[in-house]
Amino acid sequence: MEIILLASILAFIITYAAIPVIMNVAEIKKLYDVPNARKIHATPVPSLGGLGIFAGFIVSCLLTISFANAQGFQYYFAAALVIFFLGLKDDILILTPMKKFIGQIVAAFIIIYKGGVVIKSMHGFMGIYELPEAISLILTYLTVIVIINSFNLIDGVDGLAAGLGIFTTLTFGVYFYIIGHTEYSALAFAMCGSLLAFLIFNRAPARIFMGDTGSLLIGLINAILVVHFINIADSSAVSFPVNASPAIGIAILIIPLFDTLRVFSIRILSRRSPFSPDRNHIHHILLDRGMSHKAISFTLIMVNIIFVAVAFLIRGLGNNIVIPILIILAFASFAFAYYLRKPRLIVVKNEENILQLTTPSKIMPLNPTQKAAEHN
Repeated sequence: MEIILLASILAFIITYAAIPVIMNVAEIKKLYDVPNARKIHATPVPSLGGLGIFAGFIVSCLLTISFANAQGFQYYFAAALVIFFLGLKDDILILTPMKKFIGQIVAAFIIIYKGGVVIKSMHGFMGIYELPEAISLILTYLTVIVIINSFNLIDGVDGLAAGLGIFTTLTFGVYFYIIGHTEYSALAFAMCGSLLAFLIFNRAPARIFMGDTGSLLIGLINAILVVHFINIADSSAVSFPVNASPAIGIAILIIPLFDTLRVFSIRILSRRSPFSPDRNHIHHILLDRGMSHKAISFTLIMVNIIFVAVAFLIRGLGNNIVIPILIILAFASFAFAYYLRKPRLIVVKNEENILQLTTPSKIMPLNPTQKAAEHN
């Protein structure tokens, strides 16, 4: 328990101390995320918050986790370093999607071949248990790449990626602590502590963004945690076995995972690169429905929690039942968000008339100049 507390506290303190320094340097060097047609912020905002997240996470882990008891962890940190430089270069110079993809493949290669992060079984899903080595590697690569990108793509409104990252790492960390996998728990809590400190500066209105440096790192660590969870959670050898571990793992990552797979599918069906930018993400849709950044982040995090609770309660039904239920619920939730009534735009000539409006609306009072223009 001491290691876990130390890991989370150290990560929090280091990140909390680093972020103001990074903000000052970004202001001096003019390293901003500048608004454009796709961006939803109105003013330039520093986008190097991932530097603080990485610093808090990596220093905390190196000081608290013993490599003697944590086989393969040195390769996790090597992969994290690859992701760090990949994200940092993209935040400053902008990388092409192909270069980012190659960098992610390199990071995935390190944790799979050297770190032993491999999905070896389907745990009875569709009647499949142990996987042939080739299929196992392909599935693991796909899983790792999708999860890495899922947090990168969900990072679209203030506090969302950090909030979801806190929830996922906290969930994995608590479970690994319960079953005695202290090193994995410390890994999760170190990331959780860093994100909690970062969220103080990233909550709406955000004073700094995490950029690709932060979002790709969150995805990498969650990929490591979820694969380990799937491999061991339903084993009778652990003190608290969980049935349908793949389904529970999917539920923990459901919001970023489902949104990424949905958007990738839309882009591929439209004969575009799955990495090409657009405004089809769930947070864009909710923004277009008139929700604020805070409301979107809170809503999506709560929905994620509900999915985990549902999956945990019905885990006894097995993967063949729970996973389809999660997919159906995810589509239903998205359909509900998509078909929410859009706020109406109403123009009033008199500000007094605002009080007479009884329906939700975005209001644009006309000033005297606009009134004269209208009469002309």
